[in-house]
Amino acid sequence: MNLPLPQPSPEVGEGLLTTPPAISAAEGVGGKGKPLRAFRRLAVYLVLAILLYFALRNAPFMEIWNALTQLQLSQLAILFVINALVILFITARWWVIVHAENPAVPFLPLIGYRLSVFGLSYFTPGPQVGGEPLQVLYLQRNHGVSFARATSAVIMDKLLEFLANFILIGVGLTAAVRVGLISRNGTQALGSLIPLAVILAWPVIHLILLYRGRYPISSLLRSAAFLIGSPDWVRLVIVSERMAAAFAHRRLKALLLALGFSMIAWVGMAAEYFLIASFLNVNLSFEQTLAALTAALFAFLLPLPGGLGALEASQVYALTTLGYTPAIAISLCLILRGRDILNGGLGLVLAGKLIRGIDP
Repeated sequence: MNLPLPQPSPEVGEGLLTTPPAISAAEGVGGKGKPLRAFRRLAVYLVLAILLYFALRNAPFMEIWNALTQLQLSQLAILFVINALVILFITARWWVIVHAENPAVPFLPLIGYRLSVFGLSYFTPGPQVGGEPLQVLYLQRNHGVSFARATSAVIMDKLLEFLANFILIGVGLTAAVRVGLISRNGTQALGSLIPLAVILAWPVIHLILLYRGRYPISSLLRSAAFLIGSPDWVRLVIVSERMAAAFAHRRLKALLLALGFSMIAWVGMAAEYFLIASFLNVNLSFEQTLAALTAALFAFLLPLPGGLGALEASQVYALTTLGYTPAIAISLCLILRGRDILNGGLGLVLAGKLIRGIDP
């Protein structure tokens, strides 16, 4: 029997979780903590350097350069502007959520935070997740947002991101069937996508449940209490999910605005993909662009750093099916790879700068 937790007010919920982990006496007395803090910073820098090394050691820099030199300077400038706008709209989605509850948080610093999150997620194994703790840390350390509020903002941000992904994948799969990337008679192939569709539908289900006052993650954690107990992180998740639900009720207009920014960002990504293809003399229709872009998105869902190998395979399959050569597909992938390495590398540099302010 799951007994409902008392509904915490924002003040009560945050009061339990606002204070960051305490500094030990050894760190706080007589400057003895300085060597430990220096060692910790060095360790994190080392981890970031190792991530960057393993991610870039096999990167085809010469091939990327050769692919980029196929483009005119004006074309590169257009792609740079579109990429910058995509980053701005993705950041705007998060900022709308944060700003609704914390009006003092400015927009511009969040751009650097998003790049840091992308860098950490891109260069580590996993389906483009992993940098989210940085979002919480940035808000808590630099803007005084409590751990609970920062975590709830990240929960909403990820739900809206996954929701936009789900909409794009749904439209993209329909386009893939229409243009022949997926056979209409391929019942087995379509059937294999059902589990993925169920997973991708979760953001919609979760948002509806939150709006209706249901807390699926909290309920799951309470049911598993006999196994995991009730550590601080469990209380953090429970309080944060309740805050996310309260946000969905009280800030519906902000929620819809954030979703709108997320969809605009995906329109920008589709436009960028279409332009890269056209610059390489690949003339794709609207449906073909969506289908090929969806194939690339599937590649990034695989547990590989930056979809390494999977991206290339997806684009070779998509473009050769549409009648183009594998060389064209590889050139397109190299341009995408160059863009992501630039964004991710800059993000890791910005993430490293955060370390200077980690300790009080």
